[in-house]
Amino acid sequence: MIHKTRLYTPGPTPLLPAAQFAMAAADIHHRTPEFRALFQKVLAQLKVFVGTKNDVLLLSSSGTGAMEASVSNLTSPGDRVLVLTAGKFGERWTGLAKAFSCEPDVVAAPYGETFNLAAIRAALKPEHRAVYMQATETSTAVRHDVEAIAKLIHEVAPEALLVVDGITGLGTTHFDVDGWGIDILIGGSQKAVMIPPGLAYLSVSEKAWAAMEKSKNPRYYFDLRKERKNAVKGESAYTPAVALIAGLGAALDYIAGQAGGDLEKGRIALIDNAQVNAAATRAGLVALGFTLFAPTAPAAAATAVAVPEGMDSGAVVKALKAKFALVTANGQGEMQGKIFRVAHLGFFDYLDTVALLGAMEHIAKDTLGLKVEYGQAVAAAQKVYAERVNSGQ
Repeated sequence: MIHKTRLYTPGPTPLLPAAQFAMAAADIHHRTPEFRALFQKVLAQLKVFVGTKNDVLLLSSSGTGAMEASVSNLTSPGDRVLVLTAGKFGERWTGLAKAFSCEPDVVAAPYGETFNLAAIRAALKPEHRAVYMQATETSTAVRHDVEAIAKLIHEVAPEALLVVDGITGLGTTHFDVDGWGIDILIGGSQKAVMIPPGLAYLSVSEKAWAAMEKSKNPRYYFDLRKERKNAVKGESAYTPAVALIAGLGAALDYIAGQAGGDLEKGRIALIDNAQVNAAATRAGLVALGFTLFAPTAPAAAATAVAVPEGMDSGAVVKALKAKFALVTANGQGEMQGKIFRVAHLGFFDYLDTVALLGAMEHIAKDTLGLKVEYGQAVAAAQKVYAERVNSGQ
């Protein structure tokens, strides 16, 4: 049998062919009118994709580079910050805060769960310089209620800055960046925008810009003020990832093209696509007897699935790759061997979901020894898809 590789990981995600062609043809110098025009176009598109009137900047780094910039640019040594953590990426905020000599207070939720708002209210203090959180905790496939948390922050600690890692949230979750008062929202290129790793982008509020003038922490490459100054001229402060920026432009054009050239409507359609595929996938896996790891707050970016007691999720990941060249993700850290994760963000469609669940029926039956009737997972997904499409969702 031919084995066609299919990538179902929550980053990197499948590449958009149009973006691949654009990257291959991106033989231009970054200090030329041609690149300046491209860069300014992409920055303008990103504002629409993020859904904000704030500045949006591009950094040549992974998403963690933008996370670091969101600490180094906004804080001073000794500042108290509040970190909301419910997984490996939430824990990264704590490490970054300590690296820049901040004093992090932490509100933690168990893996697979989201936060108790009462616990956040009890921990939140007016003296907190910033609150750091995820929109989607990719390691556990949990979606957090950014809107409710933002409202709470503005009520209890209105001077605090709200910084949201939306690296897998953007393109899978609806945000009202300006309405909710998100001061920094971070995205990454290897997620919903369907290009390789290497770019981070972030929206920055006027409140955040003002805070940067008071920050005493060191910064050089990730000095966001330099990037803002240069972006006005259509340039980046340092050598940009030219090919990736060309690919990003092509991807944003494609998203707009899915809605007749309207990027805002295209963004909404991309989010709806992820949400429908996530719901269909969850229904199919539950029909096979699997347990959802985050049943009360599931993300649309990815689904985390717990394997039956006594089984190893690594066996599922390995079997899918060996039998079908289908690449999924194991759990991270303490969740390795307990869960596997399947992505829905970016260049996935409904038939990709059907393919995944068809493969999972074989793995559940042949590798895990579960009682499976072929077609049961696919039928459950088809039902969800039909209901969503017929209801106009």
